[in-house]
Amino acid sequence: MFRSQLLFSLFLLMSFAAFAQTNFYMAVQTKVEHGLIEGNYDIRTGMQYYLGVPFAKPPVGQLRWKAPQPLAPWTGVKMAKKFGPRAVQGFVFGDMKFRSEGLSEDCLYLNVWTPAKRNDKNLPVLVYFYGGGFVAGDGSEPRYDGESMAKKGIVVVTVNYRLNIFGFFAHPELSAEAPYKASGNYGLLDQTAALKWVQKNIAAFGGDPKKVTIAGESAGSISVSAQMASPLAKGLIAGAIGESGAGINPTLAPVPLAEAEKTGLEFAQKAGYPTLAQLRKLSTREIFELYSESRRFGFPTVIDGYFYPKTMDDIFNAKQQAMVPLLLGWNSAEIPGMAFMQGQPYTEENYVKKVKETYPNDHEEVLKLYPHGSNKEIELSATALASDRFIAYSTWKWGDLHVQNSTQPVYRYLYSRIRPPLVDQDLVSGLAGGTMRRDPNAPKAPEPVGASHACEIEYCMGNLHLVTDYAWTKDDYKVSETMLNFFANFIINGNPNGANLPQWPAVKKGDSSPDVMVIDVESKAVKTKDEARYLFLDKAYGNNK
Repeated sequence: MFRSQLLFSLFLLMSFAAFAQTNFYMAVQTKVEHGLIEGNYDIRTGMQYYLGVPFAKPPVGQLRWKAPQPLAPWTGVKMAKKFGPRAVQGFVFGDMKFRSEGLSEDCLYLNVWTPAKRNDKNLPVLVYFYGGGFVAGDGSEPRYDGESMAKKGIVVVTVNYRLNIFGFFAHPELSAEAPYKASGNYGLLDQTAALKWVQKNIAAFGGDPKKVTIAGESAGSISVSAQMASPLAKGLIAGAIGESGAGINPTLAPVPLAEAEKTGLEFAQKAGYPTLAQLRKLSTREIFELYSESRRFGFPTVIDGYFYPKTMDDIFNAKQQAMVPLLLGWNSAEIPGMAFMQGQPYTEENYVKKVKETYPNDHEEVLKLYPHGSNKEIELSATALASDRFIAYSTWKWGDLHVQNSTQPVYRYLYSRIRPPLVDQDLVSGLAGGTMRRDPNAPKAPEPVGASHACEIEYCMGNLHLVTDYAWTKDDYKVSETMLNFFANFIINGNPNGANLPQWPAVKKGDSSPDVMVIDVESKAVKTKDEARYLFLDKAYGNNK
């Protein structure tokens, strides 16, 4: 009896172990423009995944530093069950985590999550561009995972694009050989190529090509503003979401072509390979090492007369942007105040001195806008000023340009949820939204006074469960559900409002204190008191045309 019970128990344990190790994927095939692809269908969730789907020819060999080229048709079935290689990049942000296997110039792949059943069609679509300063990032990062958003009835696409020297290098010889007589912007052109792919193919995944919303954070948000401005993306998008960033001075704004060509030529000459033929003969590793040795933080985007016919300000002021609904915002403490103070303690003397150095003719106005009544107030004001100068002002300007030059709604948010403590106290939060190993010799970082750059991504995409570094609480999941629903409603309807959510009014033209949705544990729309800061910076940066 005992022996039979023991055998039965062992059988149950073995059965449970086998069950736990079983995946629930069923192979599924879909016909796209160039051939058949095979992904996975998860029978538990009803979700289909197509990962590592090519959308342009590999930009290698003679296609290095060329606009993305159309794919050739393939025969047979192309596997799309794992993420494609990420763009070549350095270890810039140690807190980025990837699910892709390795790096390659052959990186033009996208990923699709779809909830579509066999008869579903015309589902709304989200195309998400990753951040990373145009020097790092990848569509495989867990925080960008599309499953949670797809469960809202949305087809989700993440897109890889070329980075750093491979994605933004300009050179006179490159301009001469291009049919549009310009160079640079290859990473942005990759994004546009992906949007064209979506137009032609997304119906095969149940998506509606007329309901494509583009979104992104930081450089991804700058990319959204760029695609919204570019004539090449006209008609490819129905809505736009920007999280902290726009390609407007002083935030990674495009430079004139002549300046970009001069920068590229000087780089090539200093590297010892001044001609295009010499550069194209170099291996990926050699190009990457030359770029790394230069200690450059990427190359600028370019007013090339093709992707960017002129500055974003000029495009919007001429009412030539995509006329679509826009949802955008930034975080309450994008970067620490020490970025403005340059390491000096938060004292009255240090703060006033720094403001006078930075704004010699306007320091009195700045000190009123960013007050300094106590050391704590100085910390808050320095944080606000640093954040505004870094990325909040440019994002504000993008929204203001659209309010002034379109009849489409603009919804503005201020993300304010401070992340909970880290699970592993040997880690510290990184610049790009994740974590890094703590340096035992580094001084203890001050407690955050607001939500830092990039920390909202896993909340708005519903991916807290995939980011295991933080000790998430019920309140964090509440914030995530609120932000995810706001974004999903906007993608579906062009309006973030919906059931069981606080009312979010659109910004009204001419309103000196416009409505902004403060996203936190108790989210609510308030009348902003910060408009004067952005109007001042608009004047200071010479963007108030």
